[in-house]
Amino acid sequence: MLNGGPVDQLIPPTGDHKGTVIFLHGLGQFAETWYPTIERMAARLPNVKWVCPQAPLRPVTLNQGAYRPSWFDIANLPPCDFYDDQGTAASVGTVESLIQAETRLGLDSRKVVVVGFSQGAALALIASLTTLHYLGGVASLSGWIPQASRQMMVHLEPNLPIFWGHGTQDPEVPLSMGQECITFLRNTLHIPDEKVKFKPYESMGHAVNEQELDDLVDWLSSVLD
Repeated sequence: MLNGGPVDQLIPPTGDHKGTVIFLHGLGQFAETWYPTIERMAARLPNVKWVCPQAPLRPVTLNQGAYRPSWFDIANLPPCDFYDDQGTAASVGTVESLIQAETRLGLDSRKVVVVGFSQGAALALIASLTTLHYLGGVASLSGWIPQASRQMMVHLEPNLPIFWGHGTQDPEVPLSMGQECITFLRNTLHIPDEKVKFKPYESMGHAVNEQELDDLVDWLSSVLD
């Protein structure tokens, strides 16, 4: 059963707590709308807690300054060189706080995985590839790695399991952006090939489908085992 208020959503484990997934929604979305999808995945991972924070309302340049749930400001789709340092830093701080909350409960940080969709995936990647915590992994669903965030990743030389799912027909964050990010992970960050699982999904747009979610659950099971 869904607990918590309208801001952050929590799905507790039904078994012994052995891992935590922090799930970050996309631009303009609400955490609660992901609940039916996450509930289906959670049913297959009974020992995993799901923490789904809600992005604050911010003026979004892409939407002519209208206030929408957003982890950071964005000006264009596909994402360009525009970078909101202040908003991104604040949202990375939110993710760091959630990781720390789990470790204060006694969970090894290597049993924490950060997953995101679209803008949430970008945040998940930024946070996971720059944190000083040793995490269990990071998963990107239709995401990207902003160019402005990459220098810190190179400085820290992260090394963790990565799942990357991307639709071949994505008009908002094209598959080519995902492929370029995978090249960056492998060639610049030198993350071993066996730790990077890249899965394109035929005919899928800027969305998720059941096959991708099944693959994500299988991957989560492997890294949180």
